[in-house]
Amino acid sequence: MESIIYVGMDVHKDSYSVCCYKSNEDRYYYEKKILAESKRVIKYLETVKKELGDETLFICGYEAGPTGFGLYRDLQKAGYSCVVMAPTSLKHPVNHKVKNDKVDARFLAKTLFTKDYSSVHVTTEHEEAINEYCRMRLSIKKELTKAKLVLQSFLLRHDKKYTEGDTWTLKHRAWLKNIHFEEEYLNEAFNEYMISVNTLEQRIKTIENRLKEISQDPDVKEKVDRLVCFCGIETVSAVTIVSRVGDFNRFAKAYHFSNYLGLTCGEDSSGQKEKHLGTKKTGDKEIRRLLAECAKSIKKTNLKGKKSKRLLDRQKDKDPLVIAYADKCRYRLRSKIAHLELKGKSPNVAATAAARELACFIWGMMTNHIA
Repeated sequence: MESIIYVGMDVHKDSYSVCCYKSNEDRYYYEKKILAESKRVIKYLETVKKELGDETLFICGYEAGPTGFGLYRDLQKAGYSCVVMAPTSLKHPVNHKVKNDKVDARFLAKTLFTKDYSSVHVTTEHEEAINEYCRMRLSIKKELTKAKLVLQSFLLRHDKKYTEGDTWTLKHRAWLKNIHFEEEYLNEAFNEYMISVNTLEQRIKTIENRLKEISQDPDVKEKVDRLVCFCGIETVSAVTIVSRVGDFNRFAKAYHFSNYLGLTCGEDSSGQKEKHLGTKKTGDKEIRRLLAECAKSIKKTNLKGKKSKRLLDRQKDKDPLVIAYADKCRYRLRSKIAHLELKGKSPNVAATAAARELACFIWGMMTNHIA
C-alpha cells in the first residue's frame, strides 16, 4: 500500500534543513541538516525510502528565494515530485514566536499536506537563461542611472548648471562637451565620469542589439511578434515581458494577470463604507514599470490616430486580427488617459490605470482572447 510522505526543506546558501511529515500519524520524522547540495537531498530521500519501503511517495517543497530552481530541477530529474512555494502565500500561525531552520522545515512539510500555499511557476532552463540576460540589462541600466547622477552631482558642486531643458538630450550632450575647469584635476575627474557614462551606454546598446537577435529564438519569437504590435512596446521590452512572465496561460483571467503584476487596486471597505486604495505594487516591478512607460508613450501618439513608422514596421506582415486588437488597445488607452486627466487625475495615476488595462490586453493577446 502506497504511503505519501511530505518533505519540507528550508534551503539556504550553505545548508538545507529537511523534515518528513506523516499525515496519518501527524508526526515528524527524519529531521536532519545537510549540505546545500541536490545530491545530498536525493541521497536523504533514498535512505528514507529504504526504511519505509519502495512504495513510499515523496512530495517535496521549499520556499522560492535566491537559491533559484536548481534543487527543483534536480529532484524532478531524479523522479521526485517537488514544488516551489511562494513565500507570500504561506500562512504562519499567529503565535509564531520561535523561528529556526528546524521549525521552518516542519512548517513547510505540514503546509505541503494542507495545500495551503501557492506554487511558483518554474520556467525551463532555456527560458531562465533569456530572463537572466534581460535582468543583466536592467542591472546595467541601473548602473548607468547612478553614473549619470554622480556626474550631475559633480557638476552641481562646481556650479555647472544646465538650464536649457531636459538633461541627456543632444543639446545637453553638446553642452557637456564644452565644459572645462581651470584645475587640471577637476578636468581629469570630469573625463573619468564621462567615460563611465559613455561606456555603460555603449554596453547597453550592444546588449539591446543582442536582445533583438534573441527575439528570433523559437521559444519566444511568436509571443514577441504579437507583443510588438502594441503601440509603445518595442522588441527589447517585448522580450523582457515574455521572458519574465513565461506561460501566460497559467492566469485564468486578465484580472489575475494584472493582479500578479500588482496593478490592481486594494480595498478597505466595511459595512456601508467603501474605500478603495492604491495599486498593490506586488509582483514584478520591472514589468509594472515597463507597462507604465508604454502607457505614457501611447499618450504621446498622434491625435488623429496616424501610426508612426516604427509601429508600422513592427506590424508589417502580422496577422490582421492581431493588428486590429493592438489598435483597439491603443485607442482605448489613449481615451482612458485623456478621460482621467480631464477628471483631474495626475498623469502618473492615469498612466498606472492605463498600464492596468494594457496588462489585460496583453493577457488577451497571449492567450488568444482577441475576439
